Amino acid sequence: MTSSLIAQPRRVVVKLGTGVLTSGIGRLDTERIAAIATEIADLRRRGVEVIVVSSGAVGLGMGALKLYRRPKDLSKKQACAAIGQSLLMQTWQAAFAPSGLTVAQVLLTHEDLRTRTRYLGVQECIRQLVAYDTIPVINENDTVSAAEIKFGDNDTLSALVASLMEASHLVILSTAPGLIDMKGTGRILPVVEKITPEIEAMAGGTTSETAVGGMVSKITAAKLATRAGCGVFIASGAEPNILARLFSGSGVGTFFVPIGLPLEARKRWLAYFQRPSGTLMINPCAVPVLREQGRSLLAVGVTGVRGRFQPGEIVNIAGPDGTVFARGKTTFSSEEVAALAGLQGDAVRALHPARKRHEVVHRNDLVLL
Repeated sequence: MTSSLIAQPRRVVVKLGTGVLTSGIGRLDTERIAAIATEIADLRRRGVEVIVVSSGAVGLGMGALKLYRRPKDLSKKQACAAIGQSLLMQTWQAAFAPSGLTVAQVLLTHEDLRTRTRYLGVQECIRQLVAYDTIPVINENDTVSAAEIKFGDNDTLSALVASLMEASHLVILSTAPGLIDMKGTGRILPVVEKITPEIEAMAGGTTSETAVGGMVSKITAAKLATRAGCGVFIASGAEPNILARLFSGSGVGTFFVPIGLPLEARKRWLAYFQRPSGTLMINPCAVPVLREQGRSLLAVGVTGVRGRFQPGEIVNIAGPDGTVFARGKTTFSSEEVAALAGLQGDAVRALHPARKRHEVVHRNDLVLL
């Protein structure tokens, strides 16, 4: 690990997968959890703020119900989560008790981060929990989550939490010791400076009955977090004292270098916490206007619309080749944009004289991806 790339951590999100926390379906590895809790407590004593994203509720519920395959029916998975979540929190509290730390349960759905007011409320709540010197333990609210409000996996959730809280580092602890170059050297890549298609091709899924995602979801999470200015580690949760070793530059794992500077808070919300309702297709001339000049998207630059949306909803912006390169909040509905596509400013104002804004997406509501 190249220590020059690893700054002193300020605020860290530690994500733990089901495979790290359990020694079989429904059986928590309490010794490992206690060891990781001790490591987190050591970071806290050094002045590092730590937020935990913990999987395991569904798996624990499966164990309590003596189920050996992850249910496919949504209501059954929700029932497993309802049973397992309390067991998970009891275990974390017992693990942190010897260090005198209190844990705080935070259960989230995607809707909690998609809606701006709820996003800010979650952010402030977690900040206050950290200020109270507690350890927030975050999980997806699987008891109520349906497809339209799910994050998909806790790797993605951890990346969004890291962005939400402007963490300096995200540590994803799993059964994998890092990203392995299976088609080349067979060794763990110590540093990834840019996530390329070749890097993504190294990832694989998971065959675990209690887990979801695998390395594919971890690479996706790393892409999200590094774009928000957060450095990402992927390492084995079974390695002794792994957190201290990673931050000293001596730990085994893969470090993903953050891209540029963190986005301004509102644009971070636009970029990473939304599920766009549609896509605006734009012409070749409009692409550099947005990318290089930082200007608003006008109707004259729009060539077409995909999907249905209302004014104020979030949309993707794609170039002529269909590649999405920006995202923003639209001033008009999909039907209105379709009618306005290609029109000059005076014509737009004549059709919608009552509108305060006549840009399709104002530059203050637009972020490049």
